[in-house]
Amino acid sequence: MNHFKCLTNRLASIVVLLLSPLAAQAETLDSGDTAWIMTSTALVLFMTLPGLALFYGGLVRSKNVLSVLMQCFVIACVVTIVWVVYGYSLSFAEGSSWVGGLSNAFLGEVTRESMAGTLPETVFVMFQLTFAIITTALVVGGFAERMKFSSMLLFSVIWVSLVYFPVCHWVWGGGWLGEKGLLDFAGGTVVHITAGVAAIVAAMVMGKRNGFPETPMMPHNMTMTVTGAGMLWVGWFGFNGGSAVAANGDAGMAILVTHVSAACGAFTWAVMEWIRYGKASALGTVTGMVAGLGTITPASGFVGPMGALVIGISAGIICFIATGFIKRKLKIDDSLDVFPVHGVGGMLGTFMAGIFAASSLGGAGYAEGMNMGSQVGVQLIGIVATVLWTAAATFVILKVVDAILGLRVSDEEETEGLDTTQHDERGYII
Repeated sequence: MNHFKCLTNRLASIVVLLLSPLAAQAETLDSGDTAWIMTSTALVLFMTLPGLALFYGGLVRSKNVLSVLMQCFVIACVVTIVWVVYGYSLSFAEGSSWVGGLSNAFLGEVTRESMAGTLPETVFVMFQLTFAIITTALVVGGFAERMKFSSMLLFSVIWVSLVYFPVCHWVWGGGWLGEKGLLDFAGGTVVHITAGVAAIVAAMVMGKRNGFPETPMMPHNMTMTVTGAGMLWVGWFGFNGGSAVAANGDAGMAILVTHVSAACGAFTWAVMEWIRYGKASALGTVTGMVAGLGTITPASGFVGPMGALVIGISAGIICFIATGFIKRKLKIDDSLDVFPVHGVGGMLGTFMAGIFAASSLGGAGYAEGMNMGSQVGVQLIGIVATVLWTAAATFVILKVVDAILGLRVSDEEETEGLDTTQHDERGYII
């Protein structure tokens, strides 16, 4: 009898030991959070493919539409490979204040059982990957219609490695800006400032497209652009709402303020055009929408509806002015206005997050020991550091790629169009 009892106790102990990992997982894994972030992951990838690809594709001339679609598509491929090999590790693994280590290279520590908060780590890895993809794809708009395909590939791989991964670590991976208390909920610095600054540096290094600014270079297919813009608007709910990394009130508020800012940015830009030119354009309206979305991104988890109204209207006004200033006054050929929309919007939103996060203005409130003055100071440090690092690194990368492959297609190839010269295909059969 005693022998049987002892055996029973041992079996019970073994069962408990076997089930304990599952029990621990059941206590930490939240199926609601997991389902929301999986949905958000799909939404953010949808923003690039097909959203951004169609948005950019419609904005270029018909002879270059396929090249832009191809660039967005292939960037999704190469950034994914780099992310798996070392990108996730450099962004989120333990390391220095400046960059993560290589302890998680090839996702060696990511298993079915590993967790990131209440999520399977696999879901977090994939969600963050979609951010790296769209950030790198955004840069395409700065050099559209004139960079070699091979050079674009090499540039993208080096750029995401030396700019995106370190800045991501600074802000979200335990780096120095995160430690300082920078408020960047979904990527004002990490995504929009890096992409915008890289785009304008590329535009200046490569020079103007042939005929700019004397020759009009109008979008060839506004239907495609508006379709892509609608996909971006919807996908942005996953971009900002998913950055709560949970299905909770922060995610809900992020979605609300994202929509409000997008609507305000679009309508304000249209009004600005109406006042200046006598008509509101579809191109201006969707551009204002993107400006509103990019500007609210860093603040989306920290501000309330009132803050979103102010941020969206500010984006519509300031980004509109910046676009005209860069194109007409400075005559910089940032082909698809990446810097004035994303770069300026990212800076504006990062700055305003430090103001409208105040609980007295409907925000979530500051961290203990922080007030508006100290928070704005941290926000400015984040903006300046991101701009300087991105500009310097991008310039060096472009020069290296130029020395290896050459950056720009020939004048003849540019005149003929990148669809045929780079891919031996046509976007349209006429």
